[in-house]
Amino acid sequence: MAEIKKITLGNGKTRYRFVIDIGRDEDGRRKQLTVTKDTAKEAKNELARLQHERSTGQLIMPSKVTVSELLDLYMASKADDLEETTLFAYRSALVHVHAYLGHIRLQELTEDHVESMVAWLLVNARRRGGKPGTGLRTTTASGILGRLRSALNLGIRRRFVARNVAEHITIPRKARKVEKRDSPREKPWNVVEVKEFILGMRDDRLFAPLLLSLMGLRPAEVSGLRWTDLDFEAGTLNIANTRTLIGNRRVIEKDTKSEAGERTLPLPDPVRLGLLNFKVLQAAESATAGEGYTNSGYVFVDSLGMAMNGRLLREHAYTLMTTLRLRKVRLYDARHSCLTFLAVNGVPDTILAAWAGHTNANFTKRVYVHPTAADMHEAVVHLNALLGVGSNDSDPPV
Repeated sequence: MAEIKKITLGNGKTRYRFVIDIGRDEDGRRKQLTVTKDTAKEAKNELARLQHERSTGQLIMPSKVTVSELLDLYMASKADDLEETTLFAYRSALVHVHAYLGHIRLQELTEDHVESMVAWLLVNARRRGGKPGTGLRTTTASGILGRLRSALNLGIRRRFVARNVAEHITIPRKARKVEKRDSPREKPWNVVEVKEFILGMRDDRLFAPLLLSLMGLRPAEVSGLRWTDLDFEAGTLNIANTRTLIGNRRVIEKDTKSEAGERTLPLPDPVRLGLLNFKVLQAAESATAGEGYTNSGYVFVDSLGMAMNGRLLREHAYTLMTTLRLRKVRLYDARHSCLTFLAVNGVPDTILAAWAGHTNANFTKRVYVHPTAADMHEAVVHLNALLGVGSNDSDPPV
């Protein structure tokens, strides 16, 4: 039984101290915690708290572990669960947490610290030329905050802290509204713009790979597609391999992003014809290059048969957009345009998600479907009937 003792310090001041058993270490040796308080009441309350937490298994040991050390433990815990590309994204997100909160002892971290970091992310976290510049986009800041929450949950499981101080911290709604007003993202192409792009690039060497993007494939899926993944007789395309660029420098070849990402899609006739023509072109390029040609087996290759990556596909697409005087959008947004077109034309949610390679149809619709005013024409037709527009009555109802 822990006993509170009154002690007198060398300077004559009185303190109250007790020693409590807090368990055993990895070698089975007893561990004790010494606590000193200014008053007997404080010591009594603290002793009661520690005894309660010990009996309920909620006792948190004092620790000097910093936020950065926890983040390192978090990344180490993910090493066997996540792909290299995902680990790279996690590390990139946590760079900001290391920089702003890393030096703080984990048990001293507060909600105020986290809120201060969020404000910094939104105002001054982006670095340009080695110096602080502008803030990050709210979606990026939200992802960083999400990674911190996950790391702190690990801290709870490891008994470093009792609660997650980032659990209820969010990106301010005002910041989202300001960003939407002042720095809106470019909207994906509408149907007219997609068709203009297709017509304008019909004679381009990479017509077929770009068509694959327009039918909803991710750039990494286009880059990883092999001729053996295509069945022209059946008219299908099997997506099972990707080539992802890490840090815009190194290509990682791997399977699809998720189990749902591994899928077989029917080939639209224009895409099928474009791919057949591209295969004939590659055969001609191989004959011309002779021994200088590499039979890599990939669909998306240069004129010497070498596999190309998503960055090269994006850059080529942006050059075409400029040449054709089309509004510049992210190539990845071609996927958004495709899924929006399918959604507004009545493709069922389950088919839409399966086409995109998602497990959750609600996620597909929330993130990838962006109806325009033109897409809402059918709703206007129904409202015309409801509101009486087009009625044979010459006079409005009284």
